Amino acid sequence: MAALCRGRHRWKRIHSLFVLTRNLSGKYDYDLVVIGGGSGGLACSKEAAQLGQKVAVLDYVEPSVKGTKWGLGGTCVNVGCIPKKLMHQAALLGTAVKDAKKFGWQIPGPVCHDWATMADAVQNHVRSLNWGHRVQLQDKKVKYLNVKGSLVDEHTVKGLTKAGKEMVVTAKNIVIATGGRPKYPTNIPGAMEHGITSDDIFWLKKSPGKTLVVGASYVALECAGFLTGIGLDTTVMVRSIALRGFDQQMAGLVTDYMETYGTKIAWKCFPKRVDKLSSGALQVTWIDTQTGSEYKDTYDTVLWAVGRAPETKALGLDKLGVQVNKETGKIVLGADESTSMPNIYAFGDIGEGRPELTPTAIKAGKLLAHRLVGQSTEIMNYDNVPTTVFTPLEYGCVGLSEEEAEKRHGKDGIEVYHAFYKPLEFTVSERNSSQCYIKVVCERDGGQKILGLHLTGPNAGEVTQGFALGFQCGATYSHLLQTVGIHPTCAEEVVKVHITKRSGLDATVTGC
Repeated sequence: MAALCRGRHRWKRIHSLFVLTRNLSGKYDYDLVVIGGGSGGLACSKEAAQLGQKVAVLDYVEPSVKGTKWGLGGTCVNVGCIPKKLMHQAALLGTAVKDAKKFGWQIPGPVCHDWATMADAVQNHVRSLNWGHRVQLQDKKVKYLNVKGSLVDEHTVKGLTKAGKEMVVTAKNIVIATGGRPKYPTNIPGAMEHGITSDDIFWLKKSPGKTLVVGASYVALECAGFLTGIGLDTTVMVRSIALRGFDQQMAGLVTDYMETYGTKIAWKCFPKRVDKLSSGALQVTWIDTQTGSEYKDTYDTVLWAVGRAPETKALGLDKLGVQVNKETGKIVLGADESTSMPNIYAFGDIGEGRPELTPTAIKAGKLLAHRLVGQSTEIMNYDNVPTTVFTPLEYGCVGLSEEEAEKRHGKDGIEVYHAFYKPLEFTVSERNSSQCYIKVVCERDGGQKILGLHLTGPNAGEVTQGFALGFQCGATYSHLLQTVGIHPTCAEEVVKVHITKRSGLDATVTGC
């Protein structure tokens, strides 16, 4: 203990001398230090360097509970959007093979999926992206430091290497972009010992086999969807509702389709414990809240998708007085991404009230870089950010859900135009299209400004992206009707919607 105290006092003396020297000279090691090498942090650092700033990025990935680790690029590149979309594509190809026979393709014998081949290809692509990010930082003269950063004061960051060696860097401005990590439930015996999260699923070398996915977020449904699509026995356990925060009618269509697709959904259930049997299988005990009954089943893998926590605990924010929401752990930010501490900024998943989406972090980071060098005053607009859930039947949306629009404008203050449609691709293959649906939520009076647009169907993300531009231009229902569709596409059906929910008329599209 005495040695520890002497070490602390020595650190304080060194730090005080360091700060004094720095303040007397009026210079810092860098103009900007970014803590976090995810999509947002990389975008901010590269943009700042392009604007003439001397920049360093500190990035260090703590291995997951199961020991999974990865390279530069953050969640999206390594354990999020990129591997998720590629595995989603693998599942879509499986469906396409089934459809192909109806279109005349002669496919001999049964078709099966090999996890190892897919995983190896996906993981190799991710590694190429890790390398690409390293090269880009070097090309743009951004210093990359593979160290775990924490804050000492508003201009000083302490870094800790994998070997335990300390280093200190100073900067005029510090940006925190450390993102978040999946949570494990803390009250379920065996959850952490025997379960995995989205930090692990994409890096498995062998098939997860029969899988229980616990949770109903987009992460849970997307993972369950592609696991089902490649032929695995998959169950989703939902305690309350699916896709909380999204339009609930659309969420219902997504899960209805998943059930017809083959995903089992245990509604209103929650796990009580997870035990590993002598056979190696995982026995899950759960409660059905509707009946109060207890059930058991065995699985090869249990995947927890019960939310994410911001990576803020190890940053030393409390010592500096950086304001954090005690309930969520996220940093309280101003509109300009500023924290309660001068010269310290943050954005992305760790920001309170910010959407947990890669493109918003990238754009916010670039805009912040411009403001920090005094070249712009533009702040990030977080309204009407489009997104897509890559479930077997994709769901794209932009703007308000019907529930939120009704809450803000009143039930009589909105008009909802909708349509059930059948993608042409579904006809010959005789695929079920009963969940393919479009909903356009508008103000009822005046110019009928569009408040929200929602679509379930093939390539929903590609469709939604184009209409998101209209939101930035103040699109109205009249603008929609004036737009000529591209025939025959799913997107065309959006500009043709004319049946209102209020009318009670059949909203099924027939013919052209």
